[in-house]
Amino acid sequence: MTSTAPPDRRRWFALAIVMTAAFMDLVDVTIVNIAIPSIQKDLGATFGAIQWITAGYALAFAAGLITGGRLGDIYGRKRLFLIGIGGFTLASALCGFAGDPEILVASRVLQGAMAALMVPQVLSIVHATFPAHERGKVFGLFGAIVGLGAVSGPILGALLTEWNLFGLQWRPIFLINLPVGVAGLILGARFISESKAPKALRLDLVGVALATLGLLMLIYPLTRGEELDWPLWGHLSMIASPAVFALFVAYERYKARKDGSPLVELSLFKVKSFAAGIAVQLTFGVALGIFFLVWTLYMQVGLGWTALRAGTTGIPFSIAVSLAAGLSVQQLVPRFGRKVLQAGALTMVAGLLLYIWEADRYGTAIHPWQMALPLVVMGLGMGLIVAPLTDAVLSEVPREHAGSASGLINTMQQMGNALGLGLVSVVFFGVIDDHLAPGQVGTAFVSAFQNALWWATAVLVAIFCLMFALPARPKIGAEAEAEASAPVSKEPALTP
Repeated sequence: MTSTAPPDRRRWFALAIVMTAAFMDLVDVTIVNIAIPSIQKDLGATFGAIQWITAGYALAFAAGLITGGRLGDIYGRKRLFLIGIGGFTLASALCGFAGDPEILVASRVLQGAMAALMVPQVLSIVHATFPAHERGKVFGLFGAIVGLGAVSGPILGALLTEWNLFGLQWRPIFLINLPVGVAGLILGARFISESKAPKALRLDLVGVALATLGLLMLIYPLTRGEELDWPLWGHLSMIASPAVFALFVAYERYKARKDGSPLVELSLFKVKSFAAGIAVQLTFGVALGIFFLVWTLYMQVGLGWTALRAGTTGIPFSIAVSLAAGLSVQQLVPRFGRKVLQAGALTMVAGLLLYIWEADRYGTAIHPWQMALPLVVMGLGMGLIVAPLTDAVLSEVPREHAGSASGLINTMQQMGNALGLGLVSVVFFGVIDDHLAPGQVGTAFVSAFQNALWWATAVLVAIFCLMFALPARPKIGAEAEAEASAPVSKEPALTP
């Protein structure tokens, strides 16, 4: 028996809702950094508390992503999405009304945990709702949203902090999520169709514990290492984390044999496109983790620019990512396949090399307009990668495992970002003297910025090589239509 039912006509409304939620999360990740000085001054927060305002979110987010994806498979992706966006909105309100650093840190941890429930459902809902021949266009839109969210966060944070709306100083950066979240909750309940795994699954609590422990052992020392001067226990924790992940893999194999309900469906890694895509996603996260942090430090500390000036400098980058993401999936990948992603990696390398040259030539006298060219080149390269990569990773994944696969994609990206952020202490701060005179700060930061970009360039060259393991050609045309008309027994039940 084959499926002849037409796609749900409400799917485009559902797409707008889940994309808005994804955008809200992406902005929230970056918006906080701009407002840190205002938060520190208003709440009298210590350096450790300030670090945990960002690190607490990242840890809760990364640790919960795989679990969030599997919960969607078990209990319904629509249900988990609504719980996640509702909890994210509530946590945003708690952040906005926090009266001391401790409450703000706790609220940020809750916000990260709710994002871990919400975000994996976005790609899962897309994968389960849209027929195969439409997903290229959808992932092109997703890539554009990713590019826009990555850069608009700092701009929005700078504007909201500088405007000091109603005398609330930094608080509107969180409160702005309230109307968006409430609207997403109401509209999502109406327009998103429910989907879940076709067979009954159970939550793998031991797997949850092992995965969370392994991630925390790796990411916690990375986020606090610089502050604590890289203590011995941190190194031991990171060294031991692979053993925990190995134990996790062994248990998942046992769980799959026992009752068929592992937290991570290890059979996904037998799908070449998924395994290769996950490796690229992890490495790509490392490059982005290095670049975005050192870029912010370079502009705001090294060059002494205001938050608003630094934020608006990224506008050409954002526009380039958005344009290239839509073009790559809809026009280029169907014709040239994997070569588009590899061209994206080489284009980003060209942009980084151009940035290194400009930073060396102009030093601390560089202007925002002079940065436009390397940022546009980098943005075009990133756009050629980010949207097609998501499609490549998920293209051959069975729909019943879409939630688990989405959780793994996001987890790998977060792990890559964490590794990149950890490397910043080596490739950026590691070449800066601890005792700089005020007049030496600018030159030292410019030099450190160039050093960090050389490392990011090396990572992107490695990404280019890894991409040879991706499928040479995407599934398009007749293949996509064949998948769309596959037997119903292999698809999840979609109910209004």
